[in-house]
Amino acid sequence: MALSAAPRYHEWLDDAGVDRLSESVHDPPAVRKLRRAALRSFRELDAEPNPLYRKYVYFGGVDLHQIEAALPGPPVAVPGAPAHTIRVVHDASGSRVELPAELSSAGVTVQTLPELWRDGEAAAKRLAPEISAQDKMGAFSLALVNRAVRIEVPDRCTLPVRVQDISVLSRPHEALVVHRSLRAGEASRLLYSEEVFSADEATVSDQRLYGSIVELDVAAEAAVNYATIHAPDLGSVGLYHRHATVARSAQLTWMWNGLGGFRTRLKNLTEIPGVGGDVVDLQTCFGQKQQSYDTSVQISHQGTDTHGLSMTRGLFRDDARGVSRGLVRIEKEARKTLSVLSEHAMLLSHGARSDTIPVLEILCRDVKATHSSSVAPVDPERIFYLESRGIAEQDAIRMIGEGFLGHVLERSPISGLREIVYPLLESRWDQKPILWRSESFPALPPLSVASATAPEEWRFDAKLR
Repeated sequence: MALSAAPRYHEWLDDAGVDRLSESVHDPPAVRKLRRAALRSFRELDAEPNPLYRKYVYFGGVDLHQIEAALPGPPVAVPGAPAHTIRVVHDASGSRVELPAELSSAGVTVQTLPELWRDGEAAAKRLAPEISAQDKMGAFSLALVNRAVRIEVPDRCTLPVRVQDISVLSRPHEALVVHRSLRAGEASRLLYSEEVFSADEATVSDQRLYGSIVELDVAAEAAVNYATIHAPDLGSVGLYHRHATVARSAQLTWMWNGLGGFRTRLKNLTEIPGVGGDVVDLQTCFGQKQQSYDTSVQISHQGTDTHGLSMTRGLFRDDARGVSRGLVRIEKEARKTLSVLSEHAMLLSHGARSDTIPVLEILCRDVKATHSSSVAPVDPERIFYLESRGIAEQDAIRMIGEGFLGHVLERSPISGLREIVYPLLESRWDQKPILWRSESFPALPPLSVASATAPEEWRFDAKLR
C-alpha cells in the first residue's frame, strides 16, 4: 500500500480472525461476546467521528490485513529485574510476571490473562467495553486483546510499588494488544513504566501492531506516576487508549514519550471527580521519515479545587507528521479549578508538518484555565547564536531540539527522566535502530520519584481560594 493511500479498514479483521484468537486464549463466553461486539463497532464507526478534525488524521499507508493476534512464538530474553520491582513481560509467548516477596506479603496482587479469564463476566467488565462504542481504533484494539494484566495495590500500603512492564514485538505480522487494569489503593504510591520495543526492524510493507488499553483507578490520597517509552521499529503501528479516574486529594502523572513506530495514535482521558485531585499529562515525540503521531488528551474536571496540566511537545523532520488535540472540560460544580493546556511543535525540515488544536470547555465561572499552542521552525537567531560560539549548524539544531523536549521532561516527577530518554532520542536522531537483542537491552534503569507535587508555576492562585 502506498504511504498516502487510505486504509482499507474492511480488510483488516474478520470474524474468523476473532474466533481464532478467542480459541487460542480460551475466552469465556462473556469475553467472546464482547470481542464480536467490538468488531461490529470497528466496522461501523468512522475513523474520525468529528468532521472538523478529519483533515488532521494522518493514518495513510496503514495496512494490517495480514496481522495475526493468535500467532505464537518463543519468549524473548530479558535481563534481571531491578530490586524490589514487579516485572511483567509481554511477548509472542504470552505474559510473564516476577513479583517480589515483600510486595506480595504487603498485599499487592498481579494477575495475567489466564487468571483473569477464569472470572468470566467480571473479566468482560474489566475490558472497558465503552471505548468500542466511541472510537474505531479502540474497538479494533478491544477485539484483539491477547495479553492482560491486573495489578492491585491495597489501601494504606506502606511500601512504594514499582512496576516495569515491557512489551517486545518479535514476529512478522504480529499483533500484541495488552489490556492493563490497575488500582492504586488509598494513600499508596505506584510508579509504573510501560516500555515498548522491537527485536528487529520491520518494513512499512510488513507492518505489525502494538495496542495498549489502560484502565487506572487512583484512590483517595494515592500518588501514581505512569511513564511510557514507545520505541518500536519504524514499521509498527501503535494504538493507545488510556482512561484514569482520580479520587480525593490523589495525584496522577502521565508521561508518554514517542520515539518509534510508523503510525501512532494515542487517546488519553482523565476524569477528576475527587476534591483536590491533581493531574499532570506530559507528552513528547520525535518524528522522522514517514512517521506520524496523532495524540488526543482530555482532562475532565468534576470535583472542586482540582488541578490539571497538559503539556505536549513534538519534534518533526523529513516528511513526518503530527497532530495534537487537547481538551480541558470544567464541569458546572468544579469550582476553584486550575487547568493549563500547552501544545507546541518544532519543524526541522520543509517537508514536516504538525497541527495543534487546544480546546477549553468551561461551564463554571470560579476557575482559572489557560491554553497555548504553536507550530514553528527552528529559530534562525538561536542557530546563529550557537554557530557564533563555534557549534556546527546541525549540532546547534540538535541542541535546540533536545532543549525543546527537555522543557517537558524536566517537569516529570521521575528523577533524571531526561537523561534516561536522551540516549534513545540520540539513536533515533542518528537514524540508528533501537532493538531488543540478547546482548543489549534498552530497558529503563531503576526509576525513582523525585517529587510527587506539581511545579509551582501552575499551582492554583491563592487569591481565588
